[in-house]
Amino acid sequence: MNHKEFISALSQRTSLSAKNTQALVSNLLAELTTRFEDGDSLSVQGFGAFEVRKKLERIIVSPNGQRLLVPPKLTLSFKPSTSMKDSIQEGGEQ
Repeated sequence: MNHKEFISALSQRTSLSAKNTQALVSNLLAELTTRFEDGDSLSVQGFGAFEVRKKLERIIVSPNGQRLLVPPKLTLSFKPSTSMKDSIQEGGEQ
């Protein structure tokens, strides 16, 4: 599913116009981006949890045998809820 298809499906489910749905999704994504940049986490009941995690620096060996230092970085991780996992395993919605 691409962005247009997502907006169309959400618009039909919410009975909002496609333009209003697009604005809603854009605002939601902007707010999530801001929160994650601040290091906040988000937990959505029945869906899962998003968390900003810090990966430590580490040493890797390149294919030519050279050792390289990979600097620390922040990553966004997602852990699905148990009900979401069960729904996916069953192949449908609960």
